[in-house]
Amino acid sequence: MLLAFIILYLLATLLIGWWASTKVHSTKDFVVAGRNLPMFVAACALFATWFGSETIMGASSEFVEKGLIGVVEDPFGAALCLVLVGAFFARPLYRLNILTFNDFFRLRYSRAAEVISAIFMVPSYLGWIAAQMVAMSIILSAIAGTTPLEGIIACTTVVVIYTYIGGMWAVSITDFIQTIMIIIGLLLVAYQVGSAAGGVGRVLDSTPDGFFHFLPEASFDGVIHYLAAWITVGLGSIPQQDVFQRVMSARSAKTAAAASYLSGFMYLTIGFIPLFIGLCGHILYPNEVHDGDTQMVIPFMVLEHSNIFLQIMFFGALLSAILSTTSGAVLAPATVIGENMVRPFFNDISDRWLLYTMRLAVVGVALTAAAIAAWNRNIYELVAQSSALSLVSLFVPLTAGLYWKKASNTGALASIVIGMLVWILCEFVILTRFPGIIWGGLASMGVMVLGSWLLPDQTYSRFREASANKLVE
Repeated sequence: MLLAFIILYLLATLLIGWWASTKVHSTKDFVVAGRNLPMFVAACALFATWFGSETIMGASSEFVEKGLIGVVEDPFGAALCLVLVGAFFARPLYRLNILTFNDFFRLRYSRAAEVISAIFMVPSYLGWIAAQMVAMSIILSAIAGTTPLEGIIACTTVVVIYTYIGGMWAVSITDFIQTIMIIIGLLLVAYQVGSAAGGVGRVLDSTPDGFFHFLPEASFDGVIHYLAAWITVGLGSIPQQDVFQRVMSARSAKTAAAASYLSGFMYLTIGFIPLFIGLCGHILYPNEVHDGDTQMVIPFMVLEHSNIFLQIMFFGALLSAILSTTSGAVLAPATVIGENMVRPFFNDISDRWLLYTMRLAVVGVALTAAAIAAWNRNIYELVAQSSALSLVSLFVPLTAGLYWKKASNTGALASIVIGMLVWILCEFVILTRFPGIIWGGLASMGVMVLGSWLLPDQTYSRFREASANKLVE
């Protein structure tokens, strides 16, 4: 019965994508849902951006093993990111009436900055998408006994079909429905396992001393690693196209900012539910870990120790989270490929052919991520590496471009390239004492300032003139 429900759920998702395709008549419809989403729908879409396998399975596993300080990155860092987007980025970017972050780099700096930032942005999504595919394969393995590769193929097929035909309309509508499924399913599971464990008080009392410590150890190393955990997603996910598209899909700049705040609150509060479930599962069934995989604690517990109704609600919620996250993550780089990597070289490309290009890119991105998922199956690692890429290369030039008049094209290009190179060097070659994102972020900031000071230009004044004709409320 559970497998039958899963199949019906996937078919329903495809039907929603088909219905949403009737609203897609242009690239604007495909990319930002015609900029017509009401606040709550936009907030649900933003909430669903990251509330996937990493939060329900990856973060809960980290929480059980390391305590509260082990989940600073997610959900705390993710919630911080959404709040910062609402406070500092949603309004000014929305008013530019653009389709991608990289369009901003072109308006603010140069065509070269647009293309290079796009080249650096697209790979940052592959690990994130792969993490969701890994989670889907784990679920299908538990339910139907499929192999990891079969699970990855199933996830890829469903996401590609409804994202290909429906774009952001399909993503937003399914996100709205899936958010409701997520909340109801997780609350029901939390209630049952919490009751079985003796209530919230008993569960919390059973944790070891220091489990809920949230501050780092009093050492320089401890503080640096703690800071790195906060900024990996907290800052690194700000210059991400999936967040940007959801913000731009709102009906107005005010709606976009309000949706960002609400989604941050939703993410932080709802994000505690799977942490609590994971803790209950560890207490009730400490030895029930499927094949030694701690990421499987919650699904295995629900599958073995709950009734069919609760299984349907939990796996429905989990599937909802994974599919909503994956679809947006696939659409984002596909949009960037079409708008910022193909269109600049074909100035006379029609809107119809641009839309077709983006849809083909959806297929290419999904297949590449599927290959990565088959190679690396650690959800938390895949997500962390994904956010780090955008932090060290795109966050500084984006923020400086919005809030520092003296930021120059030279500084931006140097910031993008040098930040990434330093991160790669420190993360994979030198293996420094401190996280590579710290060195990469500092390098990105330093060369941004140095390049803008040594080689100033008039890009800000040109940006003001160019954006004046695009501004909308």
